[in-house]
Formats: sequence, C-alpha cells, structure tokens
Amino acid sequence: MRILVLLMIGSMGILLSGCTTGPEKLGLAYSGATHADNVRLLVDETWVDANGTRFVEQEIFDSVFEMIDEAEAFILLDLFLLNEFGYEPGPGLWHSSQAITDRLVAKRKANPQVEIVFITDPVNSVYGSFDSPQFRALEQAGVKVVWTDLDRLRDSNPLYSKVWRVLVKPFGVGPGTTLKNPMGEGRISLRSFCKMLNFKANHRKLVVTDKSLLVTSANPHSASSVHWNTALRIDGAGQSMALEAESAILGFSGAHELGVRLREIHGAGNPVDPSLPPNLELLTERKIKEKVLELLASAEPGARIDLAMFYFSEEAVVRAFIKAQKRGCQVRVMLDPSKDAFGRTKNGVPNRQSGRKLVQAGVPLRWAETHGEQSHVKMLYVEHPDQTATLLLGSSNFTRRNLSNFNCEADLAFAASADHAAMSRARALFDRWWSNGDNRNHTVEYAVFEDNSLWRRGLAWWKENTGMGTF
Repeated sequence: MRILVLLMIGSMGILLSGCTTGPEKLGLAYSGATHADNVRLLVDETWVDANGTRFVEQEIFDSVFEMIDEAEAFILLDLFLLNEFGYEPGPGLWHSSQAITDRLVAKRKANPQVEIVFITDPVNSVYGSFDSPQFRALEQAGVKVVWTDLDRLRDSNPLYSKVWRVLVKPFGVGPGTTLKNPMGEGRISLRSFCKMLNFKANHRKLVVTDKSLLVTSANPHSASSVHWNTALRIDGAGQSMALEAESAILGFSGAHELGVRLREIHGAGNPVDPSLPPNLELLTERKIKEKVLELLASAEPGARIDLAMFYFSEEAVVRAFIKAQKRGCQVRVMLDPSKDAFGRTKNGVPNRQSGRKLVQAGVPLRWAETHGEQSHVKMLYVEHPDQTATLLLGSSNFTRRNLSNFNCEADLAFAASADHAAMSRARALFDRWWSNGDNRNHTVEYAVFEDNSLWRRGLAWWKENTGMGTF
C-alpha cells in the first residue's frame, strides 16, 4: 500500500509540475497599435543564376548597424541566435554574430551614456554548457545581457517536460563533456542536453532604439548569414509598443527594473497625432495567429494572398488558406523545402506534408530553390480588391509552437494602400521569386519536392500536435 501511495504521489507530481504561469499573466500575447509614416521593407536574398553561381544581397543587418550608430538614448535588442556554432566559410557567408557584437562594444566605448540591453535565448550557451564569447564581451563592455527564463514558458511537449521538471530540473545545468554539442564544436553536459529537449525558445528578432524599430525573421547567427529573410523598419514610431512587449520578458526573466528604466528613458517618445488612424500593429505569440486568421477570413474573392514561409504546419491556418482559395482569392504559397540545415539533410517535415494538403485543395505552391541556405522568410501579403493591403512579417513560423503561446515571438502588421513603397516592393519581390525573373533562380515546381509518404504524414502530425519536434 505504501508503494502504491508513493507511486500515486509521484504521478500527480509529474502531471502537475508542468503547470506554469499563463502567458497573458506573464505579459505575453501582446497586441499594440499606432500610426507610422516611415516604414521600409528590407530584404536579404540568396540565389543562383543559370550558370549555378551563387549571389547574395543583404540589407537587414546594415540597417541594424545604422540604428545602433544613430541611437542617442537607448538600444534594446531581443535576438534569438547570436553565436558562431556551425559556421563554415562559403560564398556570401560572414561572421554576423561577431560583427554585431563588435558594433555594440564600439557603441559603448564611443557613447557610454547610451543604455544597451540585450535579451537572448539560452541556446547561445547551449543551455548552460558554454560561456558565450560574444555575450561575455558584451557584458564586459557594459551591455546588460538578459537570458530569457524559458522555464516560465508553457510546455509545448508536456509528455517530456513534465517528467523533466521532476527528475532533471532540480540538478540544474552547467558545463560538461558527456555529449557532443549538437550545434557545433565541443561537448556539453547531459543536463544541458535534457533542458534543450524541452524545445522552448525566445524566438523573437527585434531591435528598438530611441529613434527606430526593426522586426525581422533574421538571426545574427554566422552560419545563417546567407539565409533569405525580410524585415520592417519603422522610424519615429512603434518604440513604446516594443518596450512594453519586451518588458514582459525582462520581467519574468528577473530584470524587471531594466524594463522600467528603458520606458523612463523613452518617456513619451514621439507623440502620435490621435486623429491619425493606426496602421501598424506589434503582435506577439497568440495575437499573431489571430491576426493571420482575421486577414485570411476577411479576404474577399479576388484578393491577392501571397505567403513565403519557413515552417508551415498550424492546422487552423492551413485550413484558412484553403478556404480563402475556395472562396475565390488568388492564393500563392512559397515554402522552404525543409531539406537543408547547416550541412545536414532534413526529411521535408512538416512543409512537404502541409504543402500536399494545399496542392490537393488547388492552392498554387512552389518551393524555394535553396543551395545549402534556408528560405527563412516568414511573410504574408494580403491585397484587397479596393487596393488596400496588409503586410505581416517577423519571427513567427506558422506552426503550433510559434502561434499558440509556447515560444516568444514578435511580428509587425502594416496596413496601407497597395501603392505604398513597402507594399509595392513586397508584391514585386514575391512575383520575382515566383517567376524566377531577372535571371535569378529562386523557386521550383511543387513536383520537385512532392512527398506522398504516409509515414512522414503521420510523423508531421505527431510532431506538430505533441510538440515533440523542433518546429
């Protein structure tokens, strides 16, 4: 009887141990709106020409460096990947992680009065196994580094995480040599590896200063430095929203006072004329999903809907695209083929399985033609028959983990007339990717990566719905 009672108590402990604070109580699932006039779409793209020569054109981190240089009061960065793991020299690749580190260190030396806060994810230390040289240099220069407390986030894969909380978490994390580092050179501790298997992340990619706001899909991760990405940069608006949204992560990660300090420095910021309608939204976590579903549901017959997405598997969103197609919208989807990951070959899950559903429903689909890099873009463009449009982009993949209050994510939604420069560029960019214009090979037909495997369809469903996958 005593053994039975102990087993019951242990089982209850495992079942209840995954109960974490609700995302809304932590300040996540944020939605804010304002008016913005100075909005620019920035693009990083990689392609090959007819001779197979690789070309790279990039704008995003040049703009980030410019923002750092221009800042006079504060800089807040929330960036997921900043490390050299997996880097190997190649055409177009560059040490982006070290470059942004050096830029921030130089800013501290030149303008020590500028407050700099860098929020990041423990993946950059492989969950406590490594001392990051980049973040060590930043801290030595006086940059305030905040490591996101991932334990406060919801368990996306409770079958594992609830057991981990009871049996592994009490022993903490730290350096070790038990296992090979799955992200690069060196070895890590078993405890750090077990923490990694929770598959949690602060996946945001956001930079805000007293002058500008930038939200992107791009990581300053050297091995990712030739990925395709997009960003929106807003000058003179949006900073208050960003500081409010980021204060949530600072708060539950033990740095509440930094959020208060940054908002005090910013003060009223640049006041927006209340008579101007809001046209810019900052959305995080579940609010991104709500916006996507709203945009698709409100699209009338004849509306143009273009999607470029790195990971695509959230079932309600997949259905919403199919419904829009059947309703008479002009839908086009471009997905990464899920075949490359830093020198390793992937099996196509989940994109090829989601792509199959779309194509069977009549949705036109093409795959990004990648050559070792990834099409890391997460961008939705919706243009209505009345010539108004909305551009949504940022860190969030369209997956359960990204859209359902598990990861920390951040997107911007910008609404304007279809002839706005950002909208015109988004439309022209997608057209060129779709049609391989200007002697640039960007996409291939659906049949090239078609996958009808029943086994992998089941695997994609299992990983999406249990959280036992990395997407």
